[in-house]
Amino acid sequence: MSYENLTDRIAVVTGAASGMGEATARTLARSGVRVALLARRTDRLTELAAKIAADGGIATAVTTDVTDPDSVAAAATLIHKVFGPVSLVVNVAGLMLPNPILAGREDEWARMVDTNITGVLRVIRAFAGDLAAAADAGQAADLVNVSSIAAHVAFPDYAVYGATKAAITQLSAMLRTELGSRRIRVTNIEPGLTDTELGSHIDNPELAGRLDGMFTAMTALSADDVADLIAYTVSRPSHVNLRQIVALPTQQA
Repeated sequence: MSYENLTDRIAVVTGAASGMGEATARTLARSGVRVALLARRTDRLTELAAKIAADGGIATAVTTDVTDPDSVAAAATLIHKVFGPVSLVVNVAGLMLPNPILAGREDEWARMVDTNITGVLRVIRAFAGDLAAAADAGQAADLVNVSSIAAHVAFPDYAVYGATKAAITQLSAMLRTELGSRRIRVTNIEPGLTDTELGSHIDNPELAGRLDGMFTAMTALSADDVADLIAYTVSRPSHVNLRQIVALPTQQA
C-alpha cells in the first residue's frame, strides 16, 4: 500500500540492508518519503538506493555501524547535509544469537546488547533533537522501535535476546512519558515469527533446526507485512499514537 500523507517526510531506517529494514525503506519511499538507509553493508545499501530511485523514490545510502558512536554521529551529519532534519526514525537493526545460558557465550551477549540496546540509544540520541524540532513546528514526529514478542514470551535458550528486546519495549514505554508531552509519537512493534535473515546468524544447529521447524509449521509474517504496518502507523493523524503493536502470524499462539 501507499500512504500519500507521508510525502516529503524525511526518515532514517536502520538495518536497511535486509529484511524488515529494507522492506520498510522501500515502502516509505513508495509513499514519497525521502529515506536515509543505515546499515553496515555498503553494497547492499547502494543496491537498495538504486532500486528505490528506479521506482521513482529518493534514498541515500549511509554506511553506519550502530555499535560505533562515531559512525552514528557521522551518519547524522551526512543525513543533515543531504536531506536536512528528519521527522521519522525507525530502529530495525538487531541481532538474534540464541544459545543456552550455560554455554556462557559472553561474545554473543555483548554483541546483542551493543546492537539491540545501545545501538538503538545511539540512534535516538543522534536524531531526538530533529524529532523535537519537527513536533515544535507542528509536523508529525515519529520514533518507531522494532522489538519482538520475545520481549514478553519466554523461549528456551533465547534468554539474552529476549532480555534485549524487553529492554526496548520498556525503553519505548518510558520514552513516551518523556516525548509524548512534546508531541513526539513513540511506537513499539513486537513481531512474531517473521521471514528474514535474522535466523541465519544462529551458530547452534539444534536451535537453527528448531527455528526452521517453526517456519515449516506455519505461514510466517513477511518483512513487507511489518513494513506496511510501520507505514500505516506513522501515517495516522499526528494526534494518534499507536503505541504498542504485537503482530503475529495467524497460526502462532
